Amino acid sequence: MIPNLPNINSAQLDMPTLDKLAPAGDLTHPPRILMLYGSLRERSFSRFLTEEAARILEHFGAEVRIFDPTALPMAGSVPEDHPKVAELRALSLWSEGQVWCSPERHGAITAVMKNQIDWIPLEQGALRPSQGRTLAVMQVCGGSQSFNVVNTMRLLGRWMRMFTIPNQSSVPMAYKEFDDHGRMRPSGYYERVVDVMEELFKMTLLLRGRTDYLTDRYSERNERSIKAIDNQIRKI
Repeated sequence: MIPNLPNINSAQLDMPTLDKLAPAGDLTHPPRILMLYGSLRERSFSRFLTEEAARILEHFGAEVRIFDPTALPMAGSVPEDHPKVAELRALSLWSEGQVWCSPERHGAITAVMKNQIDWIPLEQGALRPSQGRTLAVMQVCGGSQSFNVVNTMRLLGRWMRMFTIPNQSSVPMAYKEFDDHGRMRPSGYYERVVDVMEELFKMTLLLRGRTDYLTDRYSERNERSIKAIDNQIRKI
């Protein structure tokens, strides 16, 4: 028992140190970034912004995968082994960081964006496809600048147990910011996208190899120890 902390199981309480934050595992591969966008339109500004951000990340040295949400069924409407669902979940497990980019529709994220997030489970057997990943959020607006979408995605990222970086991008009147080829024009909004991707890349480098330790929780260790004791009692 710990003096003054009688409710804590001392056997399951970790004492954090800098040594325990040393990176573990194979880190020779480039940082792996999954990118999701929230529109199916042919001239999709959220896709254009995602592709622009991907070019920046690839320049930094990341391996980038952009998931195409076309033909992804509504969450719960098909079995989990549907090919598009399996593809999305495999990419989330593969990733070390993610970028979510959605248009704003009726003051919120689009159904296309939310559907992708809803298909990523908190737990998949013994695996957690989103926990410990870094996350950057971006939005495009048809009118004046808004932060409704990035705020909503921050909430979702926290719920998915992801490390959402402080910086974010919101592009107002997106139709003015991209040329006929879908490339973003030079502007302060473009520079903000560079800032966000730079920060995401740095944070991904900082956290990878450490997320298992950072997401190892006292409450979960204590629950496992209680279950282990219960199992031993049942065997007697």
